[in-house]
Amino acid sequence: MNLEWKGVMPALTTKFTADDTLDVDLFKVNVQAQLDAGVHGLVLGGTLGEASTLSEHEKRILTTETVAMVKGSVPVLINIAEQTTKAAILAAQQAEEDGAQGLMLLPPMRYKSCDRETVAYFKAVASNTTLPIMIYNNPIDYKIEVTLEMFEALLVCNNIQAVKESTRDITNVTRIKNRFGDRLKVMTGVDTIALESLIMGAEGWIAGLVCAFPAETVAIYELQKVGRIKEAIHIFRWFLPLLELDINPKLVQNIKLAEVYTQLGSEQVRAPRLPLYGEERTAVIKVIEQALKVRPKLPEYKNL
Repeated sequence: MNLEWKGVMPALTTKFTADDTLDVDLFKVNVQAQLDAGVHGLVLGGTLGEASTLSEHEKRILTTETVAMVKGSVPVLINIAEQTTKAAILAAQQAEEDGAQGLMLLPPMRYKSCDRETVAYFKAVASNTTLPIMIYNNPIDYKIEVTLEMFEALLVCNNIQAVKESTRDITNVTRIKNRFGDRLKVMTGVDTIALESLIMGAEGWIAGLVCAFPAETVAIYELQKVGRIKEAIHIFRWFLPLLELDINPKLVQNIKLAEVYTQLGSEQVRAPRLPLYGEERTAVIKVIEQALKVRPKLPEYKNL
């Protein structure tokens, strides 16, 4: 199965009702806004999607509902974040059954596997699905780094095709390109350095604040792609205070609050998470409201 690793792919938040069930209707409102803005794919059940709190049944509902809604207009990826190799393989096979077109694959959860164990885990999943795979490399949050040497071993698996590069080291984009060329596509995974990473050769952006600001995110990608860097920088500089809400332990609550302000979501999170409160909430609201006051008028960015 082929998947074009490029463009903006939102790491979607999962919407919940006040009764702590999936709010599929509100989720679809956000998905439609992403499609209208021109995103190039959708990633379900990631960190922003509160993956660790979702049941297997809920993940399958999100996948099947999204696949049915987009009707093949963009690829739908589901995140796999499991404790055991067996569970990860099962999740990959279920995703394939449910119509997903790709996987985002995290290292084993809870157990801090060594390099050999991590490679074996990824290979085992890859060999049990035909779906294209993007390895999520985020040593800051998940404490396991997938090194260039590990990727060398992993790329014997033809369906391991991309990396969500979240080491927060822009030079790693160049290292990957120098080592692997086009064999390993780079999708930048850190909002605050996304533009720099794209300019240095990343093919796409697994984005967070796109959940609340889809048009601005896609505009930045499309403008830089055709060399209109100054225009992209102008939007990105406006965007940065908002993007910094993504590199925070409460990124889920932050971004869901931003979604409320742009009418694309609610603040409902799943316990043990709770909505923002007190001074913390006030500070985030200040960032959002200030950004909305000076929200830039976007140039025509589609079909450039």
